[in-house]
Amino acid sequence: MLFDLPSDETLYDALIARSSEYEGAAFVCVKTTGVFCRLSCPARKPKRENTIFVGSIGTCLETGFRPCQRCRPLATFGAKDPLVEDLLQALEAAPERRWSEDDIVRRGLDPSTVRRAFKRSLGITFLDLARHRRLGLAARQLADGGRVIDAQLEAGYESPSGFRAAFQNLLGDAPAAAQGRALLFSDWIETPLGPMVAVADATHVHLLEFHDRKALPTELEKLKKGTRSAIVSGRTAPIDQIESELNAYFAGKTGAFETPLAPGGTAFERNVWAQLAKIPVGETRSYGDIAREVDTIQAARAVAKANGSNRIAIVIPCHRCIGSDGSLTGYGGGLWRKQWLLRHEGKLKPKGLFVEEMQ
Repeated sequence: MLFDLPSDETLYDALIARSSEYEGAAFVCVKTTGVFCRLSCPARKPKRENTIFVGSIGTCLETGFRPCQRCRPLATFGAKDPLVEDLLQALEAAPERRWSEDDIVRRGLDPSTVRRAFKRSLGITFLDLARHRRLGLAARQLADGGRVIDAQLEAGYESPSGFRAAFQNLLGDAPAAAQGRALLFSDWIETPLGPMVAVADATHVHLLEFHDRKALPTELEKLKKGTRSAIVSGRTAPIDQIESELNAYFAGKTGAFETPLAPGGTAFERNVWAQLAKIPVGETRSYGDIAREVDTIQAARAVAKANGSNRIAIVIPCHRCIGSDGSLTGYGGGLWRKQWLLRHEGKLKPKGLFVEEMQ
């Protein structure tokens, strides 16, 4: 289980040492390559900030990571169960094949037994694993401008409705909506305040939120509908850039962010966010202050609502907005994070220097 794992530091030390101590109990997902490995993998080791440690192969697969070709975590781990090993070898030989319970029966196996064996060994059923791989191939084909019918058949679905339902379940959008469009890519960024989810295209960051924000699922759905794109696991240059800038921010080196943003929102919301961006690091403004800047007759309540609609945390600093009495009012990431950020930025504020407002 994930909660039974030792600390990430301990697991990273085991990864560097190529230890087999956690064989089958822990795996490393490498964010820069999109692969997951056994800790004893002989491949070149990633930097600590590019690793995520999990206790289930199913978790690796369901979050979009693919098995390493050097340490072959699926085949090696499955070797503990001959039934699992046999089916994994068959899947490796034909990853595009549409597997069914009838195929399992024809191999002289009981579907229920296979289901339990895979859930026990990998945390995911064999049929779900096979379907995940087919849909991944289909997503790439659609992103490259392929026809929906071709992707449907390539994924092994004779029924358009069946393919549509499976595609929507995995990527959150209909196949036709993804046809010929660039996908949005999502990855996790580790911070001292917990993981953040970043979503970007090839040029701009569209979303940056703490992973446990209650509104995150709604924000992701709204983003997909607004951009008519699917969101898949992966990295683009803006995610790399924002991660680097966040690392510098949390290290106390700078409070500046230059990654291009695509925050969405209405004209009024964008106006509010622009005013937030002008608040110097280490300072705060009340909702009323911002309301006067944007000349709204709806006053502080409208500003507070616009703050809540901001989907790019920290970079668009809605945490610098406080109550008129100086109190820390609502923050989607949690008031404890808001307090931490303001204290941290107080240390970043230049001492005895004139600080120009951001243009």
